[in-house]
Amino acid sequence: MKMNYNHPYHLVDFSPWPLMSTMGIMTLVTGMIKWFHNSNINLLFLGYLIIILTMYQWWRDVCRESTFQGKHTISVMKGLRWGMILFIISEMFFFLSFFWAFFHSSLSPNIEIGSMWPPYSIMPFNPFQIPLLNTIILISSGISVTWTHHALMENNTTQMTQSLFITIILGIYFTILQTYEYFEAPFSIADSIYGSTFFMATGFHGIHVIIGTLFLFFCLMRHLNNHFSKNHHFGFEAAAWYWHFVDIVWLFLYIFIYWWGN
Repeated sequence: MKMNYNHPYHLVDFSPWPLMSTMGIMTLVTGMIKWFHNSNINLLFLGYLIIILTMYQWWRDVCRESTFQGKHTISVMKGLRWGMILFIISEMFFFLSFFWAFFHSSLSPNIEIGSMWPPYSIMPFNPFQIPLLNTIILISSGISVTWTHHALMENNTTQMTQSLFITIILGIYFTILQTYEYFEAPFSIADSIYGSTFFMATGFHGIHVIIGTLFLFFCLMRHLNNHFSKNHHFGFEAAAWYWHFVDIVWLFLYIFIYWWGN
């Protein structure tokens, strides 16, 4: 059946990627269970592979629709913006659950953890060492990604490339420092409610930093292939919004978990 495109909306073509991503996630979760019980990562690796290949091909199709096929009209772009806004709001509530657990446990610590916070025998991180450096790194990356947006709006391709590259490097640097911090941690996720809330909140934030860094890396690749223009660059805008969200969440993590929670 021939599709009628005489309308401002984008009717998505038939695609195998939603089904493939579902299969990949199912394989990944099953592989994690197998890893926990049998110390076998074969199925886990297969799940990761399916998800990565599906992501690449799905985003490739979206880039084609936007850049070459002209399907992302003004109405479609408006819908995409609202979709990204609602996604970020859902992420806010995701992190709110971790902060809720942290404040619930820290403001009224149970007798099982010594009625004190941090719990007895837990040695927390010094907030003025690696956590402060990571805060400076993320704030700097927020400045550089804003610089990127301004350069794009002024059609300054050289400055956009430089600033976006700097943002990506800062994101990688943050991840390396957080990995080092985890390896040197004097407590683990199994050390009472403090360890659980700390590693869940900071760990999921670290995952979001990795995703945001990949998001910006693909934007850099698209920019180098001339996919963005002054008036048509929502892919980068979405990445920048996501990155600013990651910055703000880290500020709350640093202030309340690293500093106040100490």
